[in-house]
Amino acid sequence: MSSAFPIPLNALRAIEIVARRGALAPAAEELGVTVGAVSQHIRRAEARLGVDLFERTPRGLIALPVLAEVLPQLSQGFTTLADSLATLSGNEDQVLTVTVAGVFASRWLIWRIGEFSKRHPNIELRLSLSAQVLDLNRADIDCGIRFGEGHWSGVRAEPIGGFEYRPVCGPRTAERLASASNLADVPVIRDTSTMLSWQAWWTAMGVEEPLATSGPTYHDPSLAFDAAISEQGVLLTVDMMTEDAVRQGRLVRPFATAVTSSRGYWLVTGDARRATPKVSAFRAWLLEEARLQTS
Repeated sequence: MSSAFPIPLNALRAIEIVARRGALAPAAEELGVTVGAVSQHIRRAEARLGVDLFERTPRGLIALPVLAEVLPQLSQGFTTLADSLATLSGNEDQVLTVTVAGVFASRWLIWRIGEFSKRHPNIELRLSLSAQVLDLNRADIDCGIRFGEGHWSGVRAEPIGGFEYRPVCGPRTAERLASASNLADVPVIRDTSTMLSWQAWWTAMGVEEPLATSGPTYHDPSLAFDAAISEQGVLLTVDMMTEDAVRQGRLVRPFATAVTSSRGYWLVTGDARRATPKVSAFRAWLLEEARLQTS
């Protein structure tokens, strides 16, 4: 009688991770084995199946069509297995891991997490800070918060907020800004990681030829935010991120004009993952908090 699993599950898992990530090292890290062991898993699986699964290229391993076709099923299968084991062990609702960029975590989320913990003391919330777009069908990540237009493959995305942006600065800097033309006379902070457009804001202000500006440059959005608070200049940033600082008087919005963008913050979950109670609880709380801020 032939086995339903001619390939060991560890080998299948290695194949699935390498196909998703395009390299051996991530699979070795997740499985707790060496890169050589992952390579052996793949070669033995190919020998047993009698078919090549990957194209070996200088850029990494690329899943061949025969594997790419079944990859979604493999990924969903391992995700379902992990969720089922969590249910059996009774740990399903104890730890919620959320991947989020540092600026959203430090400027908005961290100040509100206490309320979530009060409502759901049985859920331990863990933030995985990363600017990278991580694979949300991994079993060790429950959901994420991303900034963009909401069009990411392999996920379900629900808007949270943050679709409006405008310049902000410290109170003393704001005193020098009677009109938009004064931006030529004060430092303008450059955040190299931003997806926001000064050109779009100038257009919204009715200015056809934007002024030449200069100022300090930061590669970390949190540092750019702190630079604005410390009166180093004017920063273009999302209203949602500045709401608390504006209310506290640490930042000022010197111009009433804001740009409404297609980019904002989204709650994202892997499309192969089932909706667990802990993710549903986090979703409900997060959307309520976002509505409270805009109401």
